[in-house]
Amino acid sequence: MYKFLAKLNKMLLPSFTKQRLDITRAKKWQKALLAYRYYITIKSLD
Repeated sequence: MYKFLAKLNKMLLPSFTKQRLDITRAKKWQKALLAYRYYITIKSLD
């Protein structure tokens, strides 16, 4: 399930690293999105 979500995230959600987003200046929704992507990625690697 997590592997599918990780692939779906990669296709649909924006990549903030490619946009060179500064995390200290990120908005709350951007931080939440980063946390969500991180959680799904970690779970998919297990």
